[in-house]
Amino acid sequence: MALWTAFMMGLIGSLHCVGMCGPIALALPYQGNRRYQAAGNVLLYNLGRVVTYGLLGLIIGLFGRGFFLAGFQAYVSAGLGVVMLLAAIFSINVESQILRLPWMNRLNEWVKIQLGRLLRQRGPGKLFLIGMLNGLLPCGLVYMAIVGALTASNMVHGGLYMAAFGLGTIPLMLSTAMAGQFINLQWRARLRKLLPAFLVAFALLFILRGLNFDVPIELRFWQDMQNIPMCH
Repeated sequence: MALWTAFMMGLIGSLHCVGMCGPIALALPYQGNRRYQAAGNVLLYNLGRVVTYGLLGLIIGLFGRGFFLAGFQAYVSAGLGVVMLLAAIFSINVESQILRLPWMNRLNEWVKIQLGRLLRQRGPGKLFLIGMLNGLLPCGLVYMAIVGALTASNMVHGGLYMAAFGLGTIPLMLSTAMAGQFINLQWRARLRKLLPAFLVAFALLFILRGLNFDVPIELRFWQDMQNIPMCH
């Protein structure tokens, strides 16, 4: 999966992020600083998220590498696309379903406790750690990016894919935090309703990628070039 798809997923999907993670961004202890200092602190927080996403991508990329070597990557891509499509059609709350897993529920509670402690502390390093922890919170959009990383052909590409996704979320998250105000509950609910549309779009992308994985467009073009009759 091309890295630009991950960046666009983060950029467009950050509308959903504003509705979910915006309150945490506005609760960060950077208020009252000069504007450039506040911007630097917000960037530290968001870079912490990117680092966590990148690390998750490295781990997921290991599985993707295994699927690639086993020749199953096309089936994995198409299969995950179908699952995402069904989740969108039947309005399945992916986050709540993931939290039903005992180990995910325990991880979520631990992250919330640690976030509560760090939010009461000061210092740039704390903001970076808050961002890293925030990257572990349940989020349907992040799970979509993880699906993309799972179809990566190697560990490095998986990490880069998730990092590109995280970078795509920064512009709107930074603007939200620097604005000093937050979207009301009505708009937040509307933004959450956009997630099924993202699911459908990227589900179709994964399905099409799975169907065409064995014969990419670039490869077909190269083969056609080899078959052009040459005059001597």
